[in-house]
Amino acid sequence: MRAILFRQHSPSPAVYEYSTEAPTPEPGVGEMLVRVRYAALNRLDDFVRRGWKGLNLEWPHIPGSDFSGTVAALGAGVSGWEIGQRVVANPLLWCGACRQCVRGFQNRCERGGILGEHVAGACAEFVTVPARNLLAVPDGYDMQQAAASPLVYATAWHSLMVAGALRAGERVLVVGAGGGVNSVSIQIAKVAGAEVYAVASTAEKARLARGLGADWVHDRSADAEWSRAVYRATDRQGVDVVVDNVGQATWPNSLRCLAPGGRLLTVGGSSGYEASVPVALLFGRHLSIIGSTMGNHDDFLAVMGLVFAGKLSPVVDSIYPLSGYPRALARMMANEQFGKILVDIEE
Repeated sequence: MRAILFRQHSPSPAVYEYSTEAPTPEPGVGEMLVRVRYAALNRLDDFVRRGWKGLNLEWPHIPGSDFSGTVAALGAGVSGWEIGQRVVANPLLWCGACRQCVRGFQNRCERGGILGEHVAGACAEFVTVPARNLLAVPDGYDMQQAAASPLVYATAWHSLMVAGALRAGERVLVVGAGGGVNSVSIQIAKVAGAEVYAVASTAEKARLARGLGADWVHDRSADAEWSRAVYRATDRQGVDVVVDNVGQATWPNSLRCLAPGGRLLTVGGSSGYEASVPVALLFGRHLSIIGSTMGNHDDFLAVMGLVFAGKLSPVVDSIYPLSGYPRALARMMANEQFGKILVDIEE
């Protein structure tokens, strides 16, 4: 089968190969084989290629956590699905038996992982996935938008609505409006009844953020003092929640934007992990820092229900052929996108 793969960790994207001879996987017990139509990129793809201590992959490795496609084969013990049925999948992998899973926290699974991170992913013609992870795509729903949804929507939903306990009427600041999780966070916060503020890197991204429903947007290319602008825009009161997945470069300013009792929510750190925290500000304003990874399966089902109902609208930035994966990754790493970048497996 055709696939994007790499055979060793490297800081350079040059290790990616476009292969026409990758072996087609076979579904195991409780698994399904899916013919991939579209796959979506995430920052996780770049992190996995670079690698970290404790990440032990089977080589060669295929990236890609998100996809939409059609059922190609059922593994032993799987029923209730039809060949050709349109599907997406929760990319979270969990054991179902550890203490965290039994408590309902699949995203804290002691033996868990993520499709495309710990096992071969979806940037290929076929991928195997546990049947319990799959969700049918309703007739008529766009398969590009379906592929753009699972990881970022489940992650943002859990961060904002579950871990962050967002309430209607609160003020939410999203730092960096163009990324996948961030553009989704704007939408989820609006659906939850929050007043949404956003910081964008360009005038065009500021315009697009307003189109997603942001009530106030600051273009930092025109004014780098965005935390001061937020403070003024809120009548010197600050915001209740900051979504900051940039990390090292922005945390000090994000924490200063918070009102007393505010929460900083994070699911990543694209600029680095050694973020500075003004401790006096933390206890002086009763602030909380709340981190999470992915979402529970119930989160996935809940938020995808809103996506399929049209209450949340996935944003597709651009689409590349499978052979153009390195160019797609370069666009993401340059922060040029607004929304999700897809790979068309059939091109």
